[in-house]
Amino acid sequence: MTDAVEQLPLLEAALDAASLAYKKQSQIVANLRAGNNNRNRTDQLQKEETNLRDCKRQVDAAKRALQAAAPETNSDTQAKNVAAAVEGLLRRRFFIAPSFEIYGGVKGLYDYGPPGCAVKNNLLAVWRQHFIVEEGMLELEATCLTPAPVLKASGHVDKFNDLMVEDVETSDAYRADHLLGEHLENLLQQHPQHEHKDEMQHLLATIDELDQKQMDVYLRKYEVTAPDTGNAVTKCYPFNLMFQTSIGPSATQPAYLRPETAQGIFVNFKRLLESVGGKLPFACAQIGLSFRNEIAPKGGLLRVREFQQAEIEHFVNPEDKSHAKFAQVRDVTINMFGREQQLHRPYKPVSITVGEAVEKGFIDNETLGYFIGRTSMFVEQVGMNMKFVRFRQHLEHEMAHYASDCWDLEIMSLSNNKWVECAGLADRSAYDLGNHSEKSGSELRARVNYAEPKRVEEVVCVANKGTLGRQFKRDAQGIIKQLSAMDEEEVKTLKQQLETGECKAQVSGFDIGPEHVSFRKESKMVSGKSLYPSVIEPSFGVGRILWCLWEHCYYVREGEDEADAQTVRRVLALPGCVAPVKCCVLPLSKNVVFESLLAEVRQKLSAAGLVNRVDDSGTSIGKRYARADEMGTPLGITVDFESVKDGSVTVRERDSTAQIRCASVADAVDVVRRLVAGETAWSDVLASYGNFRA
Repeated sequence: MTDAVEQLPLLEAALDAASLAYKKQSQIVANLRAGNNNRNRTDQLQKEETNLRDCKRQVDAAKRALQAAAPETNSDTQAKNVAAAVEGLLRRRFFIAPSFEIYGGVKGLYDYGPPGCAVKNNLLAVWRQHFIVEEGMLELEATCLTPAPVLKASGHVDKFNDLMVEDVETSDAYRADHLLGEHLENLLQQHPQHEHKDEMQHLLATIDELDQKQMDVYLRKYEVTAPDTGNAVTKCYPFNLMFQTSIGPSATQPAYLRPETAQGIFVNFKRLLESVGGKLPFACAQIGLSFRNEIAPKGGLLRVREFQQAEIEHFVNPEDKSHAKFAQVRDVTINMFGREQQLHRPYKPVSITVGEAVEKGFIDNETLGYFIGRTSMFVEQVGMNMKFVRFRQHLEHEMAHYASDCWDLEIMSLSNNKWVECAGLADRSAYDLGNHSEKSGSELRARVNYAEPKRVEEVVCVANKGTLGRQFKRDAQGIIKQLSAMDEEEVKTLKQQLETGECKAQVSGFDIGPEHVSFRKESKMVSGKSLYPSVIEPSFGVGRILWCLWEHCYYVREGEDEADAQTVRRVLALPGCVAPVKCCVLPLSKNVVFESLLAEVRQKLSAAGLVNRVDDSGTSIGKRYARADEMGTPLGITVDFESVKDGSVTVRERDSTAQIRCASVADAVDVVRRLVAGETAWSDVLASYGNFRA
């Protein structure tokens, strides 16, 4: 260990050098992308993107070498304890349970029980109020069943794949990159000076870029076997993560269960634009199920096959990405893990306001910054521990060539000691609408009007109708229509391709040559122009947020031992806005004299819209309080013998366990209502009523 520690300065210097090389190459790629206005990648851009990925491999290899040499500081045992405790509580109290459990269950499928369902619905209600209502967004509900051409146009049919292997004896499936990665990490842990150490570290840094042939080579070289049985595994093969089906009894119309909700918004863009009078910017949201046929799902709700998404598509003029309400989030402080922080020591997030991040160019534009700020406010409102929340910017090599800027909301999973991507916030440029417009033949543009008409000189495309008609017959009209609908950038791209002799231009699926079109410049007065809007997309994984929230809110009463399962008092400190039950109603003991008051308390709580539960079981009042605390119930009203005499009741707060005494049921219900709504704090209530001790 001493020798390894002595190497730390050299390893740190190597990481700094690799990070600097990556940063320089990132700028080269960014400049090329900025000058590439069409949706196609040039040969030069592809070459520089390959160089960028090579630079990132060097960064990752240097980080792993430094991590391997550093003193051991992990807390895997603690994380495993948290995982077992949280999952045990969630299953025991039926927040979640494996689907079809009496038949053995199915990996990657979970049912939400009554409290889990309530928390999820409450979380979505907060999300809807926070985003849809506050921003005046449109809301859509599209079908889960999606025809194949839609997902072909989006790229999911061709690119939504993982490499898979199977156990040769049991046919159990494993994701090849995960299997190889875990095997290499175990080898390095067991043999720090392995003869292939450098190659193994390089593989761990580049494993997601291995093709099928390379993956097979390394699976064989390192003798990777099935972890559950030790059996050999098959050669790997691509596995599409979408669930395929067909529409109708003839099975001639292939379809898929949607892998994301976004496409339903894009294909309805024309109708949505009409709904807002044709004006930009506007946004549309959708909450719904998505499906991904994960090869080896694990980690509770963190990786499942059916999951809830809440997505927003904000359509904006690509030449003006300011936001009218940006001032409202300017002073919101976030933990920003930008490219600078990821590539320079100490490789940690920095605390910065959204306003400063946009002004200094860390976040690309105001609209993206606005949604980052609002997202931070949302997760704090629902109860996330903000020490374990950060916004990580995608490095240049991670972004699609058409994207302007991308950030992930990452939340620390305390049971895994890992950052989990719980939401993505991306400026996707005009890629999606452009693709669907091209593939469907439908015009998915918006018109932007100028403040005053102005004279412009444009290159226009003139179709040679005679030549097109003779060659393409009845398809000619569709080609002519598509040519006439091209914007100036598309016309310039087509002209450049034909002038350089590439003759690779495709219009409506047909090859177009110089004989089919001509070009000329026109000067004219225009009052506006038609364009594909840019799309700012915040996309939330509801299940992942819930899982991290439950972990963040879980604790054991101070001074108690988690190992003592019989006496330990566990608490799920959910805020009132998402708690499944807002208030429990408890008689001091099981006695008929309390029944009329219990009914009154329940009636008044329900009338106030507060979900409540009566626990009149024969156990002690302390055990019933503990049961409510474990369910996340923030408040409790207790009816005792004093209540029978004068109508007064006590209100108990979960986290402090302190109580107040209210003169009437109506007074107590009003206190509960104000606390759940966030209109007052418990400290203020306690100061007003005084701490009651029975």
